[in-house]
Amino acid sequence: MSTPVIATPESNPAAEPAIVRGGPTLAQRVTSFMPVIALVALLAALTIADPDFLTQRSLTAAVRTSAPLVVLAAGATLVVLCGGIDLSIAALCSLSTVLFAMWLPDLSGLTIVAVIAAAGAIGAVQGIAHVLLRIPSFVVTLGGMSIFSAIALVISDAGPIRVVDRDATKWLNLYVAGYVPMSFFVALLVVAVISLVIKLTPLESFVRATGYSESAARLAGTPVDLVKVMAFTISGACAGLAAVMLASRNFSGSPTMADNLLLPAVAAIVVGGTAITGGHGSLWRSLAGALVVTLLRVGLPIVGVPSAWEQILYGAIIVAAVALTLDRSKVAIIK
Repeated sequence: MSTPVIATPESNPAAEPAIVRGGPTLAQRVTSFMPVIALVALLAALTIADPDFLTQRSLTAAVRTSAPLVVLAAGATLVVLCGGIDLSIAALCSLSTVLFAMWLPDLSGLTIVAVIAAAGAIGAVQGIAHVLLRIPSFVVTLGGMSIFSAIALVISDAGPIRVVDRDATKWLNLYVAGYVPMSFFVALLVVAVISLVIKLTPLESFVRATGYSESAARLAGTPVDLVKVMAFTISGACAGLAAVMLASRNFSGSPTMADNLLLPAVAAIVVGGTAITGGHGSLWRSLAGALVVTLLRVGLPIVGVPSAWEQILYGAIIVAAVALTLDRSKVAIIK
């Protein structure tokens, strides 16, 4: 009976794993600047189309509109960096606006914390289902999107719920230094805090390793399952915070309030240069991507494009951006 021989680096130098060294490629460098280039080009185009666009009032309105989208995209970016996708963020955000309006009379100011915590817990449940049941994140969050939408419709009787206590969220409608909307300042703070926590802890290497190669990350001792659950939890909490922003701006909660933000959020992530295959990207790029998408939403009517074309444009942007950022070395077969 023969004994199997296992090749080791000592017995077979050719078996030694290849180590790739060097900095980012030219394509990666160009991709990293793509959101900023797109943002500047879009601002210039809108200013040419309408010289009155580049004013303090117009820009303030644009960044105020972008705040919920920035928060949604920031949370979902973590999931994408881990190699997954969260399709439930918009539905969870809509559900959270309903919960906010319903809980506000009893909890007052604590409703903000309660809604964010509840949305974060729901996100954690999705993450646990993904890692324990070994179900693709696409399937888990697609099911979650349907479930959250249905729950929101049931508990709201398929209609909006008025926010009766506006004092709890009136601070979100204030302005920092008289120019920057508080909601956008909070969105910037969320991006900065999450980015710093990831940067200053081992989480950055854990998240990127999970996104680049989950099997290799597990062999290296990375707590892949915990990292994924953490990403889904933060994504859910960000959906809850975005819901608070929307409810404070619209003075109501609705089962469909954020449903039109799913495609823009995904577009913001991929326009920001985050690879849909995971491992490459950042929250700051998603911030720039969200601003680009917001300017597109604001600018289409300026140049005379009907709003019905928005979804077509988002679809085209997503396909083009994924084509530019996709790491094809990780996808041997395109299905």
